[in-house]
Amino acid sequence: MPEQLDLNLLRVFDALLRDGSVTAAAERLHLSIPATSRALGRLRRAMGDPILVRAGRGLAPTPFALRTAPRVRSLLEEAASLVSTDFSLATLDRTFTIRINDGVAATLATAAADAVASAAPGVTLRFVAEGDESAEALRDGSVDLDIGVGGHPSPDIRTAVLYHDHLVAAVRADSPLGRVRRPTLAQLCRHPHVAASRRGLARGPLDEALEAAGLRRHVAAVVPTAAVAALVVASSPYVGLLPRRLAEQYGEPLGLRWFPVPADLPGLEVRLSWHARLDADPAQQWLRNTLRDAFP
Repeated sequence: MPEQLDLNLLRVFDALLRDGSVTAAAERLHLSIPATSRALGRLRRAMGDPILVRAGRGLAPTPFALRTAPRVRSLLEEAASLVSTDFSLATLDRTFTIRINDGVAATLATAAADAVASAAPGVTLRFVAEGDESAEALRDGSVDLDIGVGGHPSPDIRTAVLYHDHLVAAVRADSPLGRVRRPTLAQLCRHPHVAASRRGLARGPLDEALEAAGLRRHVAAVVPTAAVAALVVASSPYVGLLPRRLAEQYGEPLGLRWFPVPADLPGLEVRLSWHARLDADPAQQWLRNTLRDAFP
């Protein structure tokens, strides 16, 4: 008969993946080392996977274990919320996985971590890069929150606006264009550009505005995110379009000058997205409110 999984076994799985050690997991769970080793054996039989394998002097999780860990942690948190009558930020011990691109993370991560740490020192914000932006990661619990432009048009996914932003042009402060107070579109087109696009597209809303004015720019490089574009601009003669928050926060440290683009470009609406099952979770509610308060 196949080995059955229960919450106690899942707690052992979670501790083993957190600590990467039978001894450390036993200490975390207040179990004996032999009991934790037996539980690992039961997990291996139930899941049909080694879970942890030898790697030098330590243990390393298998790919299956790494894929499964966020779902197990989500199940444990849901189970805990069913019987929890008290919610204390001071004692909250939880890791929230937040999917985000590095352009948004560059302006959000520090402020978010500071706001969270001041109220709940036991909470860890685990930021992971965008890749597959589907809603499945929100559904299976491997991602707790998605932060980005746009949302997920699914009835089981909830969204809320985090903040609004818009694009500005940025150049090196010591470039010829950096000495122009308010460059025109024609002046912007005299310099090569770097474009930020996750899909590798060189063309964007600015090009439509330029065409309407009878102008055209040369895109010399396409990079995946605005944060990378800011670094490229800082070390080249290129013009880059950056979210204003990013330009404000990093313009001076990177030696950039930024200015409005004299064109009607669409605004940026950065949204939070989460699964409906977490609507009433008090820890998730607190996190969402904390993030919104940090970015008025």
